[in-house]
Amino acid sequence: MRVLRFFEAWLRPLFGLLLALVIGMTFLALPAHAASSAAVRAYDDADATTKDYSGQTLISAEFSNARLAEANFSGADLRGAVFNGSDLRKANFHGVNFGEGIAYLSDLSGADLSDAVLTSAMMLRSVFTGANVTGADFSLAVLDRYQVVQLCKTASGVNPVTGISTRESLECP
Repeated sequence: MRVLRFFEAWLRPLFGLLLALVIGMTFLALPAHAASSAAVRAYDDADATTKDYSGQTLISAEFSNARLAEANFSGADLRGAVFNGSDLRKANFHGVNFGEGIAYLSDLSGADLSDAVLTSAMMLRSVFTGANVTGADFSLAVLDRYQVVQLCKTASGVNPVTGISTRESLECP
């Protein structure tokens, strides 16, 4: 009987500790916050009915295969937004914040990126032929080397928000 009480005295607290550990591990495995499907606006295969997104907050918006030639994004907050395979020819990105955004396989030929903040953006396999990058900040952005060389030919100005020179941010020679 003494042995049974001895084990009961040890097992009860041990069981409580084990239960607390299992519950704690369950909460650690769950995401800190669950995003609803409405949290991210997706524009897939869109021939956008509106092409005026100026001044809008489009944080983490996703544009996949979107046809947005000549769209107006001026002054928009596009932090963390994704453009995947999108047509953005001659689009207006003047003064946007595209920090930590992604533009993959997108055509930004002739786009106005003047005064845009593009810090830490990933823009691989995208085309910038004839884009206006006056005052754009590309600090820590990742672009194909060929595109950087082409942008450096016309890069000038200083970003009004970050105070960084476009040429410096592109690491032009």
